Amino acid sequence: MKTDLIRILDGNIFVLSDGCGDLEAKPTAPSGFYSFDTRFLSLWRLTLNGERLSPLARDDPSYFEVRFFLVPGAPTHYVDAKVSVIRERSVAGSFEEQLTVLNHSGEPAEITVHVEADSDFVPLIVAAQGRTPKGRLYRRVENGRLHLGYQRDAFRRETVISSTEPAQVDERGLTYQTRIEPHGQWSTTLHVRGLVLRPDGEDVREHVYPGRRRRDRSRLEWNLQQWLGAAPQLICAWEPLERTYRRTMVDLAALGYSPLTLPAETLPAAGLPWSATIAGREAIFTSLQALPFAPGLALATLHMLGIDQGAVLDDFRDEEPGKILREFRYGELVAFEERPQAPYYGAADTTPLYVTLLDEYERWTGDADTVREFEDEARAALHWIDEYGDIMGDGYVWYQRRNERTGLENQCWKESPNAISFRDGRLAGLPRATCELQGYAYDAKIRGARLARQFWNDPDYADRLEREAAELKQRFNRDFWVTDGEYYALALDGDGHQVDALSSNIGHLLWSGIVEESRAARIAAHLLGPRLFSGWGVRTLAEGEGRYNPLGYHVGTVWPSDNSLIAWGLRRYGFTCEAGRIAEGIIDASHHFQGRLPEAFGGFDRELTRGPVPYPTANSPQSEATGAPLLLVRTLLGLEPCGDDLVVGPALPERFGRIELLDIPGRWGRVDAIGSVDRRGEETDRQTSLATSPREA
Repeated sequence: MKTDLIRILDGNIFVLSDGCGDLEAKPTAPSGFYSFDTRFLSLWRLTLNGERLSPLARDDPSYFEVRFFLVPGAPTHYVDAKVSVIRERSVAGSFEEQLTVLNHSGEPAEITVHVEADSDFVPLIVAAQGRTPKGRLYRRVENGRLHLGYQRDAFRRETVISSTEPAQVDERGLTYQTRIEPHGQWSTTLHVRGLVLRPDGEDVREHVYPGRRRRDRSRLEWNLQQWLGAAPQLICAWEPLERTYRRTMVDLAALGYSPLTLPAETLPAAGLPWSATIAGREAIFTSLQALPFAPGLALATLHMLGIDQGAVLDDFRDEEPGKILREFRYGELVAFEERPQAPYYGAADTTPLYVTLLDEYERWTGDADTVREFEDEARAALHWIDEYGDIMGDGYVWYQRRNERTGLENQCWKESPNAISFRDGRLAGLPRATCELQGYAYDAKIRGARLARQFWNDPDYADRLEREAAELKQRFNRDFWVTDGEYYALALDGDGHQVDALSSNIGHLLWSGIVEESRAARIAAHLLGPRLFSGWGVRTLAEGEGRYNPLGYHVGTVWPSDNSLIAWGLRRYGFTCEAGRIAEGIIDASHHFQGRLPEAFGGFDRELTRGPVPYPTANSPQSEATGAPLLLVRTLLGLEPCGDDLVVGPALPERFGRIELLDIPGRWGRVDAIGSVDRRGEETDRQTSLATSPREA
């Protein structure tokens, strides 16, 4: 099935359809119109005189609208088609579709236009699994509108379908009997609203967004232009980077998610279709990646995750005081506590990463007020590392789910059940302490110490955090180092044994700074060696490990987000050539995906395939993959805040030629960064003094 994705900037709505615009949900193809974790349309099928339509072309003018150009019948009927259809669809606060039927003949045409509609109101989280509803599905026609609904106790959702042209409306759809004059046309606009109803029958969102300006296509287009206009301009001699950058900035706008808790703020949703919701890890990493380009995402993320920070011990939700959420959903399963995601805290990495984001945000923006505003949240997160993260009492961050029924078994970024294994493929026992968690904890303590000393007026706390970080680094480099391979173990298991598989996680250790300088070269060699580096990027698990599979979600695929962090870490330790190779591989891969990097793609050797092999069920767009090129650009240009200045140290592979990043926002106002190489691949610009852009910050 050809899938088209349309995502509204601030209404948390998206549509998945086939190549001619029909929605026909199946377990293998979860098409539909979705809003707030519920599918409001599972069937939306257009026919003319009983015939299905076939696509001629498609136009995607923006992320919130699409046009399908269609003809009735099979492809063999394309020649001298007497009738064609333009199906113009948008998502602007609701789902709207304009149908235009054109008669190309010299005779009048009698045409029956039928739109078949239905909804199963399945929660997004199980859309691909099939599910028998526990509540009551209903249909009714009222005042010329078709109402499709679902009710289970106080949980109620309803789809309302109306038309600008008179139609015969029944419980299965809308039918139009039309006569189109020679070379004439007929048109109607269908409007579909997905309602989240309270017991009194009112839409919840009418109370959440009182007086808020109605969203339409012109307003969304204006918002998009404002967003793109505020972003830095990127110019590169290698066209794939320019193309990917443009796609990245548009997709970040498309992924903008306004939660009911903070309807006026926008943070990045995790990804579509499976994760169109708030996810702590994805929001934090994407905000980190985007700081030099769109710092407002970080502020919204800090605000939202701080509001929902854990406050009590709750086994069902894996909640603990100070813990930052893993995920928040709104659908039926969480409403009836069949699933814990309202919110769910089953992640051991989001909490230290929250402190990392707060510190990095201040370094870029100089926003000291926010650092002081979120002091309590940051202190609670740092306390969680030692109080609840240290399950074994040995100074490491461990995880073991409290919710044994529906909680996640793996609560690191590699959440697949088979992701944490030994060389021979055996799964590690619980609890588990993966290596990157220790790096995140180390980084959080170092950054927390800076915040305590400079903004919280607590030098004793800063001294303590720095001392704990130093002890953690020393202990980690002793206990996680695999001597016979000279790399860091993927994890420790519950018995303290090294889980000795070679994995991409070791790259995260570099950007956190926990790696001893004397060992960094060996880590870099492994990351760019043939077992981990495919030619397109670093695999999640090394070739030859017991569970290696080039199409395994976390056991052999290449993740653009993972690679952006690895390149950032390599640059931190001075491995500029290695960081450049990763950046070049990922941007080259993006060219094969029309500029939109998916969540993951196959880990096959580059020599075996002409291009990167898609992972069949990857989210796309996915926020961290979308943000990956931004962090790679930062890495290539060596962008680092230093007080009120931005230091630039370009280190570009020859293929990039020259990169200009203009109007970079930050505490310095707006500045430009330029890097280039000559024909021999030697850097010709290594700027540390920057020209201020004419625009103000």
